[in-house]
Amino acid sequence: MRSKDRISYFYDGDVGSVYFGPNHPMKPHRLCMTHHLVLSYELHKKMEIYRPHKAYPVELAQFHSADYVEFLHRITPDTQHLFSNELAKYNLGEDCPVFENLFEFCQIYAGGTIDAARRLNHQLCDIAINWAGGLHHAKKCEASGFCYINDLVLGILELLKYHARVLYIDIDVHHGDGVEEAFYFTDRVMTVSFHKFGDMFFPGTGDVKEIGEREGKFYAINVPLKDGIDDTSFTRLFKTIHLLADRLGCFNLSIDGHAECVRIVKKFNLPLLVTGGGGYTKENVARCWTVETGVLLDTELPNEIPENEYIKYFAPEYSLKIPNGHIENLNSKSYIGTIKMQVLENLRCIQHAPSVQMQEVPPDFYIPDFDEDEQNPDERIDQHTQDKQIQRDDEYYEGDNDNDHNMDDV
Repeated sequence: MRSKDRISYFYDGDVGSVYFGPNHPMKPHRLCMTHHLVLSYELHKKMEIYRPHKAYPVELAQFHSADYVEFLHRITPDTQHLFSNELAKYNLGEDCPVFENLFEFCQIYAGGTIDAARRLNHQLCDIAINWAGGLHHAKKCEASGFCYINDLVLGILELLKYHARVLYIDIDVHHGDGVEEAFYFTDRVMTVSFHKFGDMFFPGTGDVKEIGEREGKFYAINVPLKDGIDDTSFTRLFKTIHLLADRLGCFNLSIDGHAECVRIVKKFNLPLLVTGGGGYTKENVARCWTVETGVLLDTELPNEIPENEYIKYFAPEYSLKIPNGHIENLNSKSYIGTIKMQVLENLRCIQHAPSVQMQEVPPDFYIPDFDEDEQNPDERIDQHTQDKQIQRDDEYYEGDNDNDHNMDDV
């Protein structure tokens, strides 16, 4: 048993200035709210806080096709009308709009997950957190479901340089289709997804019968659920093998129910990378991720939310815990029993842990060094730019440039 987990936490305040557009359910502003809640509970004092590097195009192309990465790099809201064919080819549009600083946003959240994986690889921490990551729908050559770059696949590829096997667990209300697809043919990554399935619910994949193919057969595990699953059923199912009061979710899970899954995984005492993902009622997402940060730090948080920059969003109760939903639970005992039986049957088909011949470890990707000699001494650099060229162990933010701060939640 480890005496005390060393936890690395990644955050860049620039994610708060990203705006997907009016009426779009994805609000990166939730990341600023989460961060300020983490700060108000003084959890930052128990972790190492880092600003992630912005992932280079060549790093993103470790999974994504180079032409797709290059297009994301090039496209802007002002030029998109010139590229209607490419927008259709790469599935950019209504769900995945082109917005200001789109590529930088991808670089930040993907950089955080890659950095998190590298710190785990080099045993610099036991648990790494990047709430900005977890965009699990993005595919090799296209955007999907509000996701452009699949940081999870990039993080797993990084972990596979040092670890023979990786277990990926997804408790978002939507199926983790992009990650499953990326590793469908290998036995080095087991993907496990608990999600709503049926009734044309996005993305429409994740049937219990989807189990992987070739070497990856039985290494894709899907737990398809119906509306209204509650804490007890979900955690019981989870032990054997999102969410909240969420606008796009249809589960009766409370924050405690969701956090219990994190607690269970933490008890394995294995290197652990934790990311965000779905969740579109931003104040509840912030509550959930803050509680789970506390769980990872073995810290019980008072229910009364401390004063912080976003306190008005938590009115009128100003409480961390919220009651679970009141959606009818359509998951009968017999349905859950059948799913459980099918999943366990598939697991029994795995003979043993795959034998992996570990080769020489490929190097961490080449990152160009910052060369002070190449800087023009006559050019003045603002402090924020200078800050981005260093990484301090005690780095955290008291304020954010957040353009969604004064907007009503749509």
